Amino acid sequence: MFSRSLWGTRRPADRGGRSQRPPFIFCPDRFRLDPGAARHPVSDFGIVHLHSGMKAAYLGCTAACEVADPLDSHPESPLETPPEAPREPILTLPPALTAYILLIAVIHLRVLLPPEMENWTIDVFGFIPKRYDSTLLDITFPGGDGAKVWTFVTYSLLHANLTHIGFNVLWLLPFGSALARRFGAVRFFFFMAVTAAAGALAHLLTHEHAIAPMIGASASVSGTMAAAMRFAFVKGSFLSFSRGDADAAAKVPALSLWRALRNGRVLAFLAIWFGVNILFGATSLSLGAEDASVAWQAHIGGFLAGLLLFSLFDPIPRARDDAADASSLDQSGRV
Repeated sequence: MFSRSLWGTRRPADRGGRSQRPPFIFCPDRFRLDPGAARHPVSDFGIVHLHSGMKAAYLGCTAACEVADPLDSHPESPLETPPEAPREPILTLPPALTAYILLIAVIHLRVLLPPEMENWTIDVFGFIPKRYDSTLLDITFPGGDGAKVWTFVTYSLLHANLTHIGFNVLWLLPFGSALARRFGAVRFFFFMAVTAAAGALAHLLTHEHAIAPMIGASASVSGTMAAAMRFAFVKGSFLSFSRGDADAAAKVPALSLWRALRNGRVLAFLAIWFGVNILFGATSLSLGAEDASVAWQAHIGGFLAGLLLFSLFDPIPRARDDAADASSLDQSGRV
């Protein structure tokens, strides 16, 4: 920025040594004037009132103003607005979880099939405990012997209605997102299959002769919730009071099973989770489907599998016991 008179031109001095019109110039208040001239008081706005006898100071300030831009000399100038830091989206889904949800949605298009085909799909891919009854030697279920294997997993991809899907996806968003980021796609899909099979096994042990097919991803969802408890409350994780970005929050060192079961917040979560599932079982609540009830035993099977088998899937090195104790504290020092 160049220093100029407010009137645009400099007026010569009259005979009395006074300027015809006293000039005012703009000069940054931190610029040093001519070393040989006395410092002139500078107003809050950087305006200097010069008399003709201070020509040297005037020229010195002019030269200084022409050499350096005052905005460059003032990095903290209010005219410069620092760029805003990019904001992280409220919710971002990892590709593995997005693919899993889309797969469930596409499979649910079976409701557009004729009723006979829809029922056949459920019989072939749903989990039916009666299928494993050794006393039924002369009865063949749809799907044959192959269905005795694949239905331990395929039942988890079928759902009764949109409410059923929405309820499971709602819980998958926070817990499944963290787990998919931590495990990666291959481990995540394998984990969902293993917890689904664990839920089917728990349902089989408690409903040995049931002929009603079981469907839904609730056992796998329960497994993701249990697995996430191994690192969810560690400092910097996605449920801690001082979390980082989504990827960093999902990859903090996990607690050992023993340490996790000694964490107050983990124990509180376990108590609430088991209480809600027992309530569902005791009251026989359903999710909108007629003649359907919640298979809460399958939920527990998937939950226990996720909690106990987490270390087999976790690629992140586990924290040492002393480091885990320190990192499990939030900023207020509470466990």
